[in-house]
Amino acid sequence: MNTKENLLNLFLDTRKHSEALCKPLQKEDYVVQPIVDVSPPKWHLGHTTWFFEEFLLDAHLPGYKRFHNQYAYVFNSYYESIGARVVRTDRGNLSRPSVDEIYEYRSYVTKHMTQLIENHWNNSLIHVLEIGIHHEKQHQELLLTDIKFILGNNPLLPVYHNVKDEIYTSENSIKWLKMPAQIYEVGHSGEDFCYDNEQPRHRVFLEAYQISSELITCGEWIEFIKDGGYRNVMLWHTEGWDWVQKNRITSPMYWFQESNQWKQYTLNGVKIIDKTSVITHISYYEAFAFAQWKGMRLPTEFEWEAAQQQLNWGKRWEWTESAYLPYPNYQKPDGALGEYNGKFMVNQKVLRGSSIATPSNHARSTYRNFFHPYLRWQFTSLRLAQSI
Repeated sequence: MNTKENLLNLFLDTRKHSEALCKPLQKEDYVVQPIVDVSPPKWHLGHTTWFFEEFLLDAHLPGYKRFHNQYAYVFNSYYESIGARVVRTDRGNLSRPSVDEIYEYRSYVTKHMTQLIENHWNNSLIHVLEIGIHHEKQHQELLLTDIKFILGNNPLLPVYHNVKDEIYTSENSIKWLKMPAQIYEVGHSGEDFCYDNEQPRHRVFLEAYQISSELITCGEWIEFIKDGGYRNVMLWHTEGWDWVQKNRITSPMYWFQESNQWKQYTLNGVKIIDKTSVITHISYYEAFAFAQWKGMRLPTEFEWEAAQQQLNWGKRWEWTESAYLPYPNYQKPDGALGEYNGKFMVNQKVLRGSSIATPSNHARSTYRNFFHPYLRWQFTSLRLAQSI
């Protein structure tokens, strides 16, 4: 049950975790934006703070004064209905506010949010507070993967910190789970938190299929490379093949060969590829091509959810064959928070599961993550499926 005390503790723990993720960084690391999809760490810290100021403090804490009148312009991400903002590609151009000023901003907002929850609480605000907390958890995952991209594209390949299960090896044997043709229920149910795109719960009919209990390994991927997987046009979508050719893709992100040995950059430094470990940092295009090479396919998000209780999941986001679309009878929330998910339901693929970067109390079997098919800087992987 979400009591006021529980919400306050969850809020404070979440705020602390964002800052703990940044503790291993040097100040110079906070400002870098190598590509448009990777935001500077200091922007993440500021944006997740602005969210609480914009959607809760400004309207609901009596006498609240914004920390800085221009921070809404600097830290708004994509909320068109709220106002103008810094263009996404320019986030790395902002030397100011400084890192120290952003930490002051975080402290200021956290203090006033504590006052709001303790002294001026209204249960009608629970939903917005929960969204704010889980929004920051989403950015914690982005923060860690953005940090990896920033450091992993530095020629010095610096060590960030030891991250548990970044090189993940399953001890389970592979099983092919047979799922009968029938009607299944999918989508979130219950009173605990979920995003609007996980509802409403509804029925889907699935033809009979089988799905692997385990994810694909690096050893299998090396065989795909050796067999010319990145050179065989017949395995790829046209868009995927164009992407491979234009970007000269020959292996997963962070992989490289040295003395005829495959290695990869990890947050704990450069490591030799463990062939038994799970493949990571691949695009949907690559996942599709690999499945074609195997004579199989990716599961749909509904096949994944129907079988998830029997799957070994939670260490990697898993590409599915499903387009990111609204569920039947989906209702976009009113106001600016209606921009959170609904307007992105085009030209993206759904990923299911969670990853080692996913914060605690944030993963769900109904969670619908979504990215463009060429992106692979997240901890992404795949499992195979087959119609029977």
